[in-house]
Amino acid sequence: MVSDSSQSVPFDGRDPAVDARRIWQAGVAAVDSAGLVRQVVQRRGNALSIAGAEFAVASIGRLIVVGAGKASAGMARGLEQALGPDFVDQKVIGWVNVPGDCVVPLRRIHLHNARPAGVNEPTAAGVAGSQRILDLVCDLRPDDLCLILISGGGSALLPLPVPGITLADKLAMTRTLSRHGATIQELNTVRKRLSRIKGGGLLRAAPAGHLIALIISDVVGDPLDVIASGPTICDHATADDALAVLRRFQQVPVEERIPQAIWAELERQSAITTATTAPRVDCQNSIIGNNQTALSAAVQRAIELGYDVQSLGSDRQGIARGVGIELAELCRKARPAGGGKPVCFIGGGEPVVELATTDRPRKGGRNQEVALSALCHLWQDDLSGIAILSGGTDGEDGPTDAAGAVCSHSVREAARALNLDPFDALSINNSYPFFAATQGLLKTGPTHTNVMDLQVAVIHPGTS
Repeated sequence: MVSDSSQSVPFDGRDPAVDARRIWQAGVAAVDSAGLVRQVVQRRGNALSIAGAEFAVASIGRLIVVGAGKASAGMARGLEQALGPDFVDQKVIGWVNVPGDCVVPLRRIHLHNARPAGVNEPTAAGVAGSQRILDLVCDLRPDDLCLILISGGGSALLPLPVPGITLADKLAMTRTLSRHGATIQELNTVRKRLSRIKGGGLLRAAPAGHLIALIISDVVGDPLDVIASGPTICDHATADDALAVLRRFQQVPVEERIPQAIWAELERQSAITTATTAPRVDCQNSIIGNNQTALSAAVQRAIELGYDVQSLGSDRQGIARGVGIELAELCRKARPAGGGKPVCFIGGGEPVVELATTDRPRKGGRNQEVALSALCHLWQDDLSGIAILSGGTDGEDGPTDAAGAVCSHSVREAARALNLDPFDALSINNSYPFFAATQGLLKTGPTHTNVMDLQVAVIHPGTS
């Protein structure tokens, strides 16, 4: 446990769900994308420092800014703030692909609506924006500095298929592999071979200039080749590796089979013996924020609020309903007797939803499922003084307008008053309507950051 005995905060009358949200919000605030960029980009007169690299402003011909991701709008805003209006107006040209609800006007960096909010799939608008990004990078000159702003969600926001492959082909392939259990590594192995940008394609396109990628990680362990499918990291997987992945999924129903054009393209690549074009320039890749950043801030806030805190780590994965059960059990075992110290468990990562077979309508996300599973596990317990919150730091959770949800005494009582069955909702992954009816949804709107999820469980004294 981590605690600060100097804190003496009365808990009588405090709502545990309110505290859980305060702690979660502190974690999200710590990874504010604009703030993270301002921490690593400083301009002092004619000197410019970017992630440890030093430049004389006069030596920079143009500053070309490109990128994509759920946090990249905030990153672009923070960059313009750090550079100052005179520098931005004189030297900056930029284009960044972002979700529709992240588009705001900036001085010189264009934020392009590359997909609708809450729909994490590539679109024709995303293809058009990706072509613009590639064109800017292809036009780099020796005295240009190129900043690439990368964050989670970048894969869907940077669609640019190789010739002969349509966006519909890639969508069909991705949906089939995802539906039948492909890992993110397997998905990336295939889609990088089918993209002009992913798997180092953006880096290979640069003819000159100095390239720096500022990256906010949304992946456990911060693997650079996985975040946004690694546009600045050369991929070493081969077409044969991609074909091996597809062969694992040959027995899917006819209507879900991988489009023939994708098989043909990968087989064409496999037959080519020439090596992949090496990049002509290097790129400095810098992680400027991740889940551990948010987790540490959330822990600190919980300590300030008077909790004994246990960090569960920032690498939590697994099945969402299993994560919910685990958090519920931690609360059961840790509940202090009357007068005992309040306890808080905080974890980060990204679980997945295991979809049930059903023909009934359903809606939800992994964080809502974590909270619903916890509620079901504690349904017959005394929930006064307990709250379990799970939320996506990007403000999105599946195809919904919520970041997540909270399991609490008030949510359970609302469900009982409305005669709602949480077990039935959980059985078909239908968490959103349940929490919408019981006022348990966590709604924030876009947070302009994305470092996976945070789960906060708080237990107040007197719940014996």
